[in-house]
Amino acid sequence: MASGKVKPNLLPQDLATLNVNELTPLTPYVISRQATINIGTIGHVAHGKSTVVKAISGVQTVRFTSEFKRNITIKLGYANAKIFKCDNSECPRPGCYKSYRSNTEDHPNCERPGCGGKMNLLRHVSFVDCPGHDVLMATMLNGAAVMDAALLLIAGNESCPQPQTSEHIAAIEIMNLKNIIILQNKIDLVKEAAAQEQYGQILKFVQGTIAEGCPIIPISAQMKYNIDVICEYIVKKIPVPPRDFTSEPRMIVIRSFDVNKPGSRVDEIKGGVAGGSILKGVLKIGDEIEVRPGVISKELDGKMKCSPIFSKIVSLFAEENELQYAVPGGLIGVGTKIDPTLCRADRLVGQVLGAVGKLPEVYTTLEVNFFLLRRLLGVKSEGDKQNKVKKLSKDDTLMVNIGSTSTGCRVIAVKHDLAKLALLTPVCTQEGEKIALSRRVDKNWRLIFINSQFKDYVLSCGLTFI
Repeated sequence: MASGKVKPNLLPQDLATLNVNELTPLTPYVISRQATINIGTIGHVAHGKSTVVKAISGVQTVRFTSEFKRNITIKLGYANAKIFKCDNSECPRPGCYKSYRSNTEDHPNCERPGCGGKMNLLRHVSFVDCPGHDVLMATMLNGAAVMDAALLLIAGNESCPQPQTSEHIAAIEIMNLKNIIILQNKIDLVKEAAAQEQYGQILKFVQGTIAEGCPIIPISAQMKYNIDVICEYIVKKIPVPPRDFTSEPRMIVIRSFDVNKPGSRVDEIKGGVAGGSILKGVLKIGDEIEVRPGVISKELDGKMKCSPIFSKIVSLFAEENELQYAVPGGLIGVGTKIDPTLCRADRLVGQVLGAVGKLPEVYTTLEVNFFLLRRLLGVKSEGDKQNKVKKLSKDDTLMVNIGSTSTGCRVIAVKHDLAKLALLTPVCTQEGEKIALSRRVDKNWRLIFINSQFKDYVLSCGLTFI
């Protein structure tokens, strides 16, 4: 599965000398090849999320025909970028900060005429490009499960806030995502007075939210104006997240696919590939792995049966960069010996991959302590009555997001702030996992409740497991 392209001067990785106790998110041998910080792009539809990712990383995250036709993001997009700073002290900021593609060498020359300095690699980040359309809120929540920080896009040529701007802010707020940079995009389309007026609207909108006090940067993603300022703020304002390198590895699967071309000979067939973000531990080539829940089937009596998938890692990739080992952060492609038909067309999405026998249990029923949002977010309505969230009742059908899993559920019982949920498909999870519930309102799923890892609102998984 190795790429045939000539690789630039990236630091080599050697399993023989690997000591996981010495690894950090900024270890040169790690960030030379792999992103270690996940940054999401959130905001209303058509506010420039995919465009700003392309401006920073050089990667077009819109890849599907349906996305090109409609000019919107439908599936989660991913792109890695390296952020550098010139070592010449006379190189002025913010121009001394620069971003390049993930496979760029670690010390390129500074592009400023007459500088003569070398660029030093400071960060290797992975962008999670979320859809902004209201009907794709579940996809955005899946992306939020792996974010360490977020870029909130607000178009300068529209009033603030737009419906999904509010909904996305609420989602990341209750998911406790504190590191946010606000980008006032499309600044080239408005006059200065209009930009100043909207700046005041943004300040008023974020007041009292988790984004209060966050930096607001005027940019034009299309013209690549102030992209160097974003790079500087990513380095200075977004702290390096703490990572657990020593625990048993665990990865949530966000994508999966079959890399074999039609007509491949039997001896040329390769195993399926699972793409996702490692939550903790280090995955290495040659590791024996387990995927849960695995293959889900129904027995004759109607009961669910889950058969975990056991396999071996044969390759690791971060975009075009080949890895010997992969650490938490960034999107990793794990080449396995799994039957490719089980991985085709995102069939493993929502599953958990990790060390054999070390993964959490699989559950079909959950008990949650919940609190409902006071009003529906992302809904335009004249009266406040329509925007109020109705109380949960028995037999309600909801959509639940746990990690990267999206599935339907039915409310079995409700008592005060405790609800018992029967899931349509089993999930591999554990107590303290983040969970979000959405209810269908006017043909769309609307967020009504998010529960995070707070002591008062923990996810209890002690009821049913397979």
